[in-house]
Amino acid sequence: QVQLVESGGGLVQPGGSLKLSCAASGTIANPYTTGWFRQAPGKQRELVVSITYSGSANYADSVKGRFTLSRDNANNTMYLQMNSLKPEDTAVYYCYRRQIVRGSWTDYWGQGTQVTVSS
Repeated sequence: QVQLVESGGGLVQPGGSLKLSCAASGTIANPYTTGWFRQAPGKQRELVVSITYSGSANYADSVKGRFTLSRDNANNTMYLQMNSLKPEDTAVYYCYRRQIVRGSWTDYWGQGTQVTVSS
């Protein structure tokens, strides 16, 4: 099992910044894909950014140039730096990790952290 724990959400004014963290523990395995999704009220969960084990990152068009994912591999921690935040970025943000478990790709999710962008 893999446990993912997010932190760093909160309330911020438009144009502000937040940094989310996601710490992974348990049966960590490589290769993996990891990243962030978000879900706004009444909307489907959408991909924010994903990154492969080799470092290939894919950002949603809506966050390109504003959000940056980084990793601390030694501590199995991932970060999402969010700048120039907009009200439409308001959502619950979930980190995820996909890795092979007993021969099959398996998805793990964090509990989510609320990000609210409002004046």
